[in-house]
Order: sequence, then C-alpha cells, then structure tokens
Amino acid sequence: MGENDPPGVPGRRYDALRAVPNLAGDRVATMQWAADALWECLGEQGISWIGFYLAGATGNELILGPCRDSPACSPIGLHGICGRAFQTREPIVVDDVRTLGDGYVACDPRDRSEVVVPLLEPDGSCWGVLDADSREPCAFSRHDVEHLTRLMRDLGLTA
Repeated sequence: MGENDPPGVPGRRYDALRAVPNLAGDRVATMQWAADALWECLGEQGISWIGFYLAGATGNELILGPCRDSPACSPIGLHGICGRAFQTREPIVVDDVRTLGDGYVACDPRDRSEVVVPLLEPDGSCWGVLDADSREPCAFSRHDVEHLTRLMRDLGLTA
C-alpha cells in the first residue's frame, strides 16, 4: 500500500469537491457528477482515468459505469483489483500494477498505479467500486483513499 504522499502530488487537493449536489438518490446521475468532478479536480494531478464499475447481473463480473476520460474494459471479471476490492469490501492502493501479473486487468497498458474504493449498501453488501488510475507508479496513498471514501459517503454512494 502506498502509505506516503505520491511523488509530485503532495497531499492531492480534494478541496474543490466540498460542495456536493443533492441528486435525489439518482445513483447514475450522482456517479456521473462524481466522475466529472473528480476528473476536473484531479485530472491535472496525475489521474489518467477515473470511473465506476458496477455489479453485473451474474454476480461474477463488474460492468463499466460512468467514467472519465477514455474508454475502459467492460465487463471485467472479479480477478482484478476492482474485483478484489468488490469482494473484500476494502479499499486497495496498488503502487505498481506491473507487480500483479494475472491479478491485474490492463485496460490501458500505460497505467502504472491504481486506487479502488468499494461502494457499500447500508447492509454491508457491495454494489460497485470507484476506480482511479495513473500512469505514474506510487501515485496514490491513504490520503486518496480517505478523501475518495469521504466523497462517496457525502454523495450517498457508500454507507
């Protein structure tokens, strides 16, 4: 886990995301707002892609939801980092995705690091994940996990 601030991004700034809209429980609209807002706020701070993966109907795959800023793989199985965060219901920071071998789903081979935050229902079940990628190794830290999780709570996307 990347416990330190990422190189070149000391304490990534999330302050522009303090005012969140009330989208009346519309998850899709809320996710789209979050993807757009996070991209606008963090796209110049080392993020290469950000988006959501949602539980598929079969229960053994994740389907791409709202995202920015390039296409991504869909559906993806549960063997990757998104799948692991979905199954364990714990956030995951990967400093270098190249160390994961078959445990990594490479939508963009230029990406080097990743952070995934599970989205939980009040009963503790997981309905999706927020995923962010960077082309730099060690680009994410616990700082990012804390702020992304707080934003997802503020938006009503996780318990």
